[in-house]
Amino acid sequence: MSDGSGTPTPNGPKSAYFLNHEDEAVERRTLAVLVDNEPGVLARVVGLFSGRGYNIDSLTVAEVDASSHKSRITIVTQGTPHILEQIEAQLMRLVPVGEVVDITKSKRGIERELALLKVAGTGEKRVEALRIAQIFRANVIDTTNESFIFEITGASDKISQFVDLMTPLGLVEVSRTGVLSIKRGKEKG
Repeated sequence: MSDGSGTPTPNGPKSAYFLNHEDEAVERRTLAVLVDNEPGVLARVVGLFSGRGYNIDSLTVAEVDASSHKSRITIVTQGTPHILEQIEAQLMRLVPVGEVVDITKSKRGIERELALLKVAGTGEKRVEALRIAQIFRANVIDTTNESFIFEITGASDKISQFVDLMTPLGLVEVSRTGVLSIKRGKEKG
């Protein structure tokens, strides 16, 4: 039963349309989506997110099997468990999508990101930037008398922390790949 405004009365039947999921905590998820490598597929996947007001925090895509023309899209997004379930279900409804794997839920999931950072500085700041780079296992891939370019690989949090530490030392520019993911073990997916 309804009170005329579209909201159910306390004694009326409950409907899925009136379930409130606002009290659920927001979670971060990494989804690996195996798709047919054909024109427009990425636009359709991204369109699914934007059309429903979902945000993409990170997006990477590359062909992973040239013989079968398959690409892997890795998407990092956030939402309540209910919203994230909807995203997975809606992705599976897209015709070119073959599989959706939630890497975050997998105990065997591995996530990594690559970043390049340009840091300019001299004197003590230069020495400190090199010291911090050693601690974070970042490689110097280019150097001049006034700057370095560091390459760092790791979890997104590690890279963000490295960026934060390099900022006062003369951080000029950052380029990040976005998250890549894979599951441990011999099985595919």
